[in-house]
Amino acid sequence: MQLFIKHTNQPKEIVRRKKLSKLELREERQFYLFILPWIIGFILFGGGPIVASGVISLTNWSLLSNPQWIGFQNYIQLFQDPLFYLTLRNTLYFGIGSVLLTVIVSFALALLLNQKVKGISVFRTVFYLPSVVSGIATALLWINILHPDFGMINFLLGQIGIQGPGWLYSEDWTIPALILMSAWGAGNTMIIYLSGLQSIPSYMYEAASIDGAGHWSKFWHVTFPMMSPVIFFNLVTGFISSLQAFVLILVMTNGGPANASLVYGLYIYRQAFQYFNMGYASALAWILFVLIIAITFIQFALAGRWVYYEGGVRK
Repeated sequence: MQLFIKHTNQPKEIVRRKKLSKLELREERQFYLFILPWIIGFILFGGGPIVASGVISLTNWSLLSNPQWIGFQNYIQLFQDPLFYLTLRNTLYFGIGSVLLTVIVSFALALLLNQKVKGISVFRTVFYLPSVVSGIATALLWINILHPDFGMINFLLGQIGIQGPGWLYSEDWTIPALILMSAWGAGNTMIIYLSGLQSIPSYMYEAASIDGAGHWSKFWHVTFPMMSPVIFFNLVTGFISSLQAFVLILVMTNGGPANASLVYGLYIYRQAFQYFNMGYASALAWILFVLIIAITFIQFALAGRWVYYEGGVRK
């Protein structure tokens, strides 16, 4: 038997801990055995690179020579770099716009696809399919859709007498064009919203109808509060993802024109794999990590004002 001291306001007492049976010991060993691959994978491919990037950020390393220890010089240089502030502004612009648009579009689609009509499963499949299309294929598709001369969007605008903008070729419109493109993958979050809508108890709507509530009152006082945790989850994960976006932007604009679409992730990529400035790229990555942590903390701090959890108290 194993003994340990339990600290209370009363005199010290001996609390006996039951010894695990053979079956419990075997289950415990199996538990650690099954999670061992994940632990090893995290250490090798997650935790290890994180620690290594922190060390590399304090060096001057071009991959072609030995690293030179320079302390916090990369961080000092970073805050004196005008492209750092430009990419930060572009990233926040794209992140806020893309997340808000995706939340609105995907939530609206979920509301429509939650109706009980014939063939609804077909419509759900059709709206979900774009989210599984390859990223490069999506980029090439939207390059053609947004082309200022023969693109579909400008063609439709021309049919109603509106001169379409240059989109990806305009410094003022390239970020809005990328935000518009981001709604293409709304099918992923649409499925999450649809699942949340179908989990709302029907008796809540029935009680609201008895009280004389209309469609808008039901949405604002029943649907939105019950869906607020799902919306909050998609806001947090969507914002984290948008702050790291660079693949589609690399293919579609490569940061142009005139760095108008140069986002933070693309700038890190350039520093690391084009200029081979691994120390500076690691410092940029750590600043992005701190920024994501700060924004996520703010989102959680504000969540108590509008996120409703059943059985909880809204602050």
